Amino acid sequence: MANLRDIQRRMSSIRSTLQVTRTMEMISTARIRRALDRAEEAMPYKQAITRMLANVAGAAGAGDHPLLQKHDELRKVLFILIASDRGLAGGFNVTPERQVEREMRALKARGIASELITCGRKPSEYFVTRGITPSMTFIGISSEPTQDEADRIAEFVMDGYKDGDFDEVRLYYWHAKSRVDQTYVNEVLLPLTREELMMPNKPRNREALGEIVQIEHSEYEFEPKADVVLGYLIPAYVRTVILHALLDSAAAEHGARRRAMQSASDSAEEVLKVLSRTYNRVRQGSITTELNEIVGGASALEENS
Repeated sequence: MANLRDIQRRMSSIRSTLQVTRTMEMISTARIRRALDRAEEAMPYKQAITRMLANVAGAAGAGDHPLLQKHDELRKVLFILIASDRGLAGGFNVTPERQVEREMRALKARGIASELITCGRKPSEYFVTRGITPSMTFIGISSEPTQDEADRIAEFVMDGYKDGDFDEVRLYYWHAKSRVDQTYVNEVLLPLTREELMMPNKPRNREALGEIVQIEHSEYEFEPKADVVLGYLIPAYVRTVILHALLDSAAAEHGARRRAMQSASDSAEEVLKVLSRTYNRVRQGSITTELNEIVGGASALEENS
C-alpha cells in the first residue's frame, strides 16, 4: 500500500490538473455562445443562396458550367479537413483525421490519387508526421475563421476542379447542433449536380444546411441569361458553404472541448474522493499502529519496573 507522502503527492497533482480542466471548461463555455451566434447568423444567407441557386438552375437550360460537369473518370480526390489548432477536445480532431486517412488509403489501393487541405494545427501535424504534405494549410485561426480563409480555399478548389487537377472535392468537419451536441459531417462539395440544386428540400447535408422549403420555380426573364447568372452564383455558393463549415466547426470545437473538460473534471473529482478515502484509511492505520506501539511500550516499562 502506498505511503501517505505518495498519496499526498498524487492528490496535489490531480488538484493542479483539475484547476486546468475547470479553467478550460469555463473559457470554452464563455466562447461557445459567440461562436454559435456566428454560425447561426451565417445560416440564413446560406439557405437563401441555395434557394436562389435552385431557382436559377431550374430556369437554366443545359448549362455547361465547369463546376456542374462531372468528370468522366475519378483520378484524383481533394479532401478538405476542418479541425482545431488545439487538442484536449475529445475525438474532435482524431475522428476526421483517421477517417480521411482511411479513405486516402482506400483510394490509393484503387489507383486513385489524393490531395489534402487542412484547417487547424492538429490535422496538419497529424498528416505531416505520416508523410502526407497538405497542399494548403491554415493554422492559428480555427476558433476565429475569416472570410479570407474561405475565399482562398474556394478559389483553389474551383480553379483545380475546372483545370482537371482533381475530379471530386470532399468536405469534412463537425457541425454544432447545440452547446453540448456535435455531429460529424462529411459531404461531396464538388461536382455540383443540377438535380441536387433543384431539390433544396433535400440538401447535400441536411444537418449542415438545415430544413429548406421546396420552391416552385416561377417563369422569369433573365438578363443576362440564366446560365450566365448561374455562373456567378455557383462560385458564391461554394465560398458560402466553405465559410459556414469553418464557422460551424469553430462552434463545435468549443462545445467539444467544454464537454471533454467537464468529463475530465468529473473524473478528477472522483479520483480525488477515492484517494481521500485511501489517505484517511492509511492515516488511521498509521495512527492505530503508533498507538499500539505506545501502549505496548508502556506495558513493557510497567512490567520491568
